[in-house]
Amino acid sequence: MKIMSPTKLLEVAREIEVELAKLTRLEHEIQQVVEIIKQFEEHATIYYESLALKLHNFYTGCERICRLIAADLNGSVPSSSDWRRRLLEGMSMKREDRPAVLSEETTSALREYLGFRHVVRNLYGYELNAKRVAQLVTDYPAVWHQFEQELKTFLQWLRLLADQLEQS
Repeated sequence: MKIMSPTKLLEVAREIEVELAKLTRLEHEIQQVVEIIKQFEEHATIYYESLALKLHNFYTGCERICRLIAADLNGSVPSSSDWRRRLLEGMSMKREDRPAVLSEETTSALREYLGFRHVVRNLYGYELNAKRVAQLVTDYPAVWHQFEQELKTFLQWLRLLADQLEQS
């Protein structure tokens, strides 16, 4: 980990919290669309496009947090053509200077959303596989809450480290 001041560590923690708050807002928006689909099933296809974009946003928010950690704490973000996959995998690895940010289970679940992100960016909305969107939406609450919990644990570690550095 880069040598950082307690102030900088707390700044990184606040930036992570801002992103988590945005993801919490997204959770409510996804729930709203799901409720609309239940009410207007005949228009579900149109709403699946909205859900697909929101799932894309979910992964993008998770990735933004991982990039922040990699850039500010690890010192760099992977730069190869598969940097997104490597960034995600790196968050499940314990480093000499920091604990793993995410569990293998969460990383594995997020891989599905990373792959889906690519699909959303490269297809027209009407070409999306509604069953895959529905499955990702079904899985989403558990994946999101696990990600959120693991990040909160990481934030506790980050604050503890800042406190320890402040004391020394």
